[in-house]
Amino acid sequence: MLAISIIGYLLLNLGIGWWASRRVTTTQDFVLAGRNLPLVLAASATFATWFGSETIMGAPTEFIEHGVLGIIEDPFGAALCLFLVGLFFARRFYQMNIITFCDYFRIRFGRRAELLSAILIIPSYFSWIAAQLLAMGIVLKIVLGWSLTECILLSSFVVVLYTIWGGMWSISITDFIQTLLIIIGLSIVAIILFRKTGGLTAITEKLPDGFFRFYPEFTFKASVEYFAAWITIGLGSIPQQDVFQRVMSAKSATVSVQATLISSFMYLSVAFIPLFIALCGHVLYPELEQQDSQMIIPNMVLMHTPLLLQILFFGALVSAILSTTSSAIMAPAAVLGENIVKFFKPDLTDQQLLRIIRFSIFGITLICIFMATTRESIFELVAESSAFSLVSLFVPLAAGVYWQRANALGCLISMVVGLVVWLACIELETEYPPLIYGLLASWIGMVIGVFFGKKHTPANP
Repeated sequence: MLAISIIGYLLLNLGIGWWASRRVTTTQDFVLAGRNLPLVLAASATFATWFGSETIMGAPTEFIEHGVLGIIEDPFGAALCLFLVGLFFARRFYQMNIITFCDYFRIRFGRRAELLSAILIIPSYFSWIAAQLLAMGIVLKIVLGWSLTECILLSSFVVVLYTIWGGMWSISITDFIQTLLIIIGLSIVAIILFRKTGGLTAITEKLPDGFFRFYPEFTFKASVEYFAAWITIGLGSIPQQDVFQRVMSAKSATVSVQATLISSFMYLSVAFIPLFIALCGHVLYPELEQQDSQMIIPNMVLMHTPLLLQILFFGALVSAILSTTSSAIMAPAAVLGENIVKFFKPDLTDQQLLRIIRFSIFGITLICIFMATTRESIFELVAESSAFSLVSLFVPLAAGVYWQRANALGCLISMVVGLVVWLACIELETEYPPLIYGLLASWIGMVIGVFFGKKHTPANP
């Protein structure tokens, strides 16, 4: 019955994608839902940006093992990212009336910056998408009993098909439905398990001292690592196309800002539910922690709850992963078509561009399927993705918006130097987090470019 319910839910998503395809006639319809999403759809779509495998399967594991300090990156950093986007970037981007995040680089820094930013942003999504496909494969393997590879292929087929059909329209509609399932399903599971524990005292008395400590030890290294955890997603995911798509899909600039700020609060509050579920499981079923740590919550629900609760939970889990995966796949595909293919073939018609983006969705998914079948850690895959964009794209974005002297040379140096230093530090296994060195190098590169480059930047759309 559980397997039938999950398969039925996957078919429902395909049906929504097919229905939404009737609203797609232009590239803007496909990528930005025609810039016509009301507040409810815009907020739920933005909330669903990262509420996926990391939130339900990755973060709870870190929470149980390391306490609050283990989840600074997510959900705290992720919620911070949405808050900063709403406060400092949403209105500015919306008023520019552009299709992709890299279009901003063309307007602010010129064509070379556009191309380089696109080349950098596309691979930054591969690890993120692979993490979602891996998580979906693991879930379906439990439910259907198939091999992991077969389950990854099935989930990829569903996501690709309804994304190609309806684009941002299908993503937004399914995100709204999935958000409701996530909140309802996880809340019911949390309430039932909490009753089984016997209350908060029974939970907290089994936790080690300092489990809920929010600040690290007062040492320089601990402080740097703490700061790195905050900014990995908190700043690193600001220069990302999937966030930008949601900002630009709202029906007005005001709705865009409101939706992003609401989604920040929603993410921070709802993301605590799977953490609480994990705590209940730690008290009730500690033996499950000896198995695959990423599957603590799914295994607990499958082994110790009635069928209806299993359907609600796995429906919520599948919902979270599907919503994240679909938007993550479409984001680099849109950049590939709009900012790379169109860069070399500027005379493309809108319909040709739309076909290229749809084909790119399929190609990018194939790459990520390979990564998903050769990696094991969801948490590490997600961290890789955010760090990549942090060291290469955040500084040019922030400087371009808020530093008038920022120029094209500074942008190019910043992107290249930040990425190279980050990769070198990973290879050298530096004592401090490599992204800190990469971010510092990126800032230094921008300053050098401003000092030696032209004072005025190109402004050709």
